[in-house]
Amino acid sequence: MKQLVKLIIFLFFFGNVTAQQTDYVDFLSIKADLHFDPDRSMVSGSVVYKFKILKEIDSVFIDAGNRIDHYEIHNSNFKARHTYADNRLVLNFANHLVKDSIYEFKLIYFSYPRKALYFVNDQIWTQGQGKYTSNWLPSIDDVNDKIEFDLSITCKNGYEVLANGKLLNKEVGEEYSKWHYDMQQPMSSYLVALTIGKYNKKTETSKSGIPLEYYYYPEDSLKVEPTYRYSKQMFDFLEEEIGFPYPWQNYKQVPVKDFLYSGMENTSLTIFSDSFVVDSIGFNDKNYITVNAHELAHQWFGDLVTATSGEHHWLQEGFATYYALLAERAVFGDDHYYWQLFENAQELIAQEKAGQSTSLLDPKSSSTTFYKKGAWALHVLREQVGDSVFKDAVKTYLNKHQFGNVTTSNFMSEVEKSSQQDLSVFVNDWLTEITLPEDAMVKSLKKSAFMREYLAVDCNEYSQKCKDYLVSNISDKAKIKVVSQISEYIESEAFSNNLEVRQAIAQYVSEIPKELKTDYESLLNDKSYITIEAALYNLWVNFPEERIKYLQKTKDIKGFNDYNVRCLWLVLHLNTIEFQPDKKQDVLNELISYSLPERHFELRMKAFSYLKLIGGFEAESIKSLLEATKHHNWRFSKYAKNVIEELEKEITFKQLIEKLKNEQN
Repeated sequence: MKQLVKLIIFLFFFGNVTAQQTDYVDFLSIKADLHFDPDRSMVSGSVVYKFKILKEIDSVFIDAGNRIDHYEIHNSNFKARHTYADNRLVLNFANHLVKDSIYEFKLIYFSYPRKALYFVNDQIWTQGQGKYTSNWLPSIDDVNDKIEFDLSITCKNGYEVLANGKLLNKEVGEEYSKWHYDMQQPMSSYLVALTIGKYNKKTETSKSGIPLEYYYYPEDSLKVEPTYRYSKQMFDFLEEEIGFPYPWQNYKQVPVKDFLYSGMENTSLTIFSDSFVVDSIGFNDKNYITVNAHELAHQWFGDLVTATSGEHHWLQEGFATYYALLAERAVFGDDHYYWQLFENAQELIAQEKAGQSTSLLDPKSSSTTFYKKGAWALHVLREQVGDSVFKDAVKTYLNKHQFGNVTTSNFMSEVEKSSQQDLSVFVNDWLTEITLPEDAMVKSLKKSAFMREYLAVDCNEYSQKCKDYLVSNISDKAKIKVVSQISEYIESEAFSNNLEVRQAIAQYVSEIPKELKTDYESLLNDKSYITIEAALYNLWVNFPEERIKYLQKTKDIKGFNDYNVRCLWLVLHLNTIEFQPDKKQDVLNELISYSLPERHFELRMKAFSYLKLIGGFEAESIKSLLEATKHHNWRFSKYAKNVIEELEKEITFKQLIEKLKNEQN
């Protein structure tokens, strides 16, 4: 009974402190000395925690999201006993700790993280947001406790080690080296990051003197410029536009394999998917610019000032999306800016029609709401209060709350003070209301002559005017709209348009009239992997007598990181009986090889989809598919599970899958 009473008292007190620890304790710094064992997917470390007592308290905790397989705690200036339960390490002090005093303790541990830290081939990288850094580095999950994190990392020689902050020094040994990083300012723990891999580096310096470091794989030297194009220009623009100096010592960007998202704005260290590492042709179709600008804007909005809770998440994602739009506007102009607003509006309207709209202050809102509606809200707010007032308010907001946490009222109060306006109607219409203010969006878009022209163009009913549009001076976006509406009426003159319009022709004109054959074949020469992929398939289907010619012409083109052109080429090869009949098994083997675990997950998805299409699955590729169901990237694992379910509907595949599952078990 006594034990039960003690447990009840402990749970009551611990639950109370859990919810309010930031009111009692301020963790000042976490200095971690870490070592990683890739062969065992293990992390071990010695971590020193320094904290200040705000109110007298007799216990503190740190989060340890993953099971710690071994740990020791060493106290330097207090006595305590410790317990580990429910993914938390709790220190219970013999005596209350004194208000305003600073204390330290050291944790020595090792663990095998199941998320937030990923060992992918020859890389190690982290993802804290949504996964919790405490899974690999015991820390504080609460975003409202901002801490200075300084990481020292021991790694085998031959690898680059990146972490938040500035590299102070590197101790080089015969086999291992230790990298010492220093952060001068505090941040929320979800922004702690590291990457270990084989990289080269290109460096620029911003106008304000901030080092800008661009990392890339040694084999990708020709992709550095197109991948990081406009990086310095956007950095310089955002510093000036925001009006608050970049708050960290440097800014590093690094691609990694099989990343969970497009990018992540870790403080001073953006990690992004290597799918965005592109050559000069890939740049025209799929580039890093939007992700680049978005993650950079987060260095202010999210990292410097962090939302207190999910209710105010738009202060991070809406702001980052909006300022990325402004950065791209500075590079590409007003028409590009309004086109992106229009596309965002279309996505929001589709969400509304599906009955899925939510308030911008709903913590369960979709990414579409937080990102796109948040950006639209800021665009409309700026129109209402004016440029100078808006910029002054943002600058004051950042100055007042730098390295702290914020709510929507913190921002709106600054805008109201600067503008001397009552903004309650704006708050209701854009932040609180569920219904999308579509009329206001259309009104704003029509301020752009470019958008007025686009909206006026309508060729749902074909006329001579529509044909004339394609050889007129209207925008490429308007011409693409026309192509989508009159694809069966396209004539030779339309092929004289720019790259983007020609790409639309490749995508919308799937039945090719013989009189357009030569024009259509010219699409295979375009600097666009999307255009080449679509044109190759459509030409192959429409002109079977020319299939060998088309395959010969495109045999050396791979395309994006998912080898979109190459994979299509392999499948077309297999279905062109007269072309290299003695190579069919080699071609199938190549396609199967792209599905195997060492490949990029997007390439594997592409290979799996084509293997399913042609009925090409066999033991090795199905083993790979089963392995993919446990992949750390949720999109890929979900995709693999869906493919397995579909294959199991066929008795032959079902029996093979069951056999391979049993072998794995």
